[in-house]
Amino acid sequence: MEMASPLAAAVTDDRIDLKAKFYEYFELVPALTEDLKREAYKLRFQVYCLETGFERKEDCQVVYEDGREVYLETDVYDCRSDHYLVRHRRTGLYAATVRLVLPDPANPLSPYPMEAHCALTEPVTDLAVRKRLAEISRFAVSKDFKRRHGEAGTLAGVGPEPQVYFAPDERRILPHLTVGLFAAIVRMTRARGITHWYAVMEPALLRLLRLFGIKFRPIGPDVNYHGLRRPCLAEVDRVLPMMRRVNPLVWALITEDGLYA
Repeated sequence: MEMASPLAAAVTDDRIDLKAKFYEYFELVPALTEDLKREAYKLRFQVYCLETGFERKEDCQVVYEDGREVYLETDVYDCRSDHYLVRHRRTGLYAATVRLVLPDPANPLSPYPMEAHCALTEPVTDLAVRKRLAEISRFAVSKDFKRRHGEAGTLAGVGPEPQVYFAPDERRILPHLTVGLFAAIVRMTRARGITHWYAVMEPALLRLLRLFGIKFRPIGPDVNYHGLRRPCLAEVDRVLPMMRRVNPLVWALITEDGLYA
């Protein structure tokens, strides 16, 4: 049976309710309106263009709010995606965003972003699976919420050494915003009946997720796309039970005490 690593165990502390603590400071906001989607696109522009330079400002959409230019980072996959935001309660700032690229209802063989950028050795070709396959995408954390060494140039706010997230003085504080974004992913997943996830992730993010029992299987070689990225696949109903065994408090936060399990 999978055993919890010492780092994962560091946040499995029965003296603290991680879910309650997270929601004390943050809330998950589904981007169900055009205004909220615009907030997600604005945050993506901030992270992908201004903070990391991974996308070009010139390629972004320009709109006007109160007479001033506002840039939105969008692409062709947004029209078949669900979006979530994480909002910081005290300031009202949007701290992070993520989207789930859904199957194309008109054609399950329509490619996902990962299939366009990676040479996959094990692509999903089964039509029945593709109809319930989604890609975790545009995983982004604002620089205002990246406070530890090595985070600033990353999309997800995860530095090269995940150990820093569990320094002694941090073990009783909130789990990383990554966990909040994953809670949003699980909500979208269950709402849409998704059974499998594609994802292209930074190796550091994959290492951090493994500490919580969230394991993705590589299905192709690493690719240099906005830095080193690894194309992966995961089966939802394998990931969530493993997470519960490895770190039940993180599982409680991500699944809302089993509501989305």
